[in-house]
Amino acid sequence: MVLLYVIAALSVVVPAVAGPLLAYGPGRRLAGGRLVGKTREAVAGLVTTLGRPLTAVVFVLFWAAAVIAVFWPVGLLAHSLEDAVDWPVLLWVTDRRNPSFEDFNWFYTALGDRDPLKKVVVVAAVVFAVLWRKRFWIPLTAILLSFPLEQYVQAILSGMVNRGHPPTGLGSYPSGGIARIVMTFGAIALFIALTWQLSRRWHVLLGTVVFVMACYEGYSRMYVQKHWITDVISGIVFGPALFLGYAIAVCILAGRYPRETAPSVEAPRAEAVPAA
Repeated sequence: MVLLYVIAALSVVVPAVAGPLLAYGPGRRLAGGRLVGKTREAVAGLVTTLGRPLTAVVFVLFWAAAVIAVFWPVGLLAHSLEDAVDWPVLLWVTDRRNPSFEDFNWFYTALGDRDPLKKVVVVAAVVFAVLWRKRFWIPLTAILLSFPLEQYVQAILSGMVNRGHPPTGLGSYPSGGIARIVMTFGAIALFIALTWQLSRRWHVLLGTVVFVMACYEGYSRMYVQKHWITDVISGIVFGPALFLGYAIAVCILAGRYPRETAPSVEAPRAEAVPAA
C-alpha cells in the first residue's frame, strides 16, 4: 500500500522535474536542429502556395496520420505484453488499494472524461474568441477542434489495435483520458502564450503543469483500474505527440510559425492580444 503512495508522489514529482529539463535540454537542441529547420522551410513553402488556413489543415492531418503510423505497432506491442505486464500490475494494485485514496483517485480521474472536458473546451474557445476580437475565429475554431481531433485519432488507433480492456474498466489503447487532458489544457496553455507576451520560463511552466496533470491522470486511471498499465504509459507519450502537431498547426494559422520576417528585423510583440 505504501508503495502505491510513493508511485503517486513520483507521478507528480517526476514530470514536474522532467518538464523543464526536457524543455531546456533536448527540446532546445531539437528546436535548433536541422530537421526542424527543414520542416520550417517546407511549411513556409506551403504557406506561400496554399495560404495559412489550408497549410494548417494539411499539416495537422499529416501529423495525425504520422502519429497513427507510429502508435499502431506500439499498440500491438502493448497487446503482446498483456499477460506478462498488464495482468500482474492489475492484480498487484487490486490487493493494495485503500478506499479513501481510491475515492480521491475516482474524483481526479473524472477530469479526463469527455463530458467535463467538453464544457472546458467550449468555455475556453469563447473566452479566447472574445480576447482575440476580429481574429476570434482562430481560437474559436482551433480550441473547439482540439477535442474531436484527439477523439478520432484515438478511436482509429483503438480500432486498429483492438486489444480490449481490463475486466475492471472500459479503457482502451491508448488512454484517451490522458490525451484529452493534454489536448484540452495544452490548447488553453498554448493560447495563453499566443495571447499575452510571456517569457520562455512561463511557457515552460505552463507546459510542465499540463504534463503533471496528464501524468497523475495516468496514475489515477491505473489506480481505479480503468486502463491497463501499458495503455497508461502509451497515453502519456501519445497525448504530447499529437499535441505537438496540433500546436504547430495553430501557430501556422495564427501567423506565428514560420515567422514572416527575420528575427533581426522583427519588431517585438507589444500587444497583449493580436491586433483587431
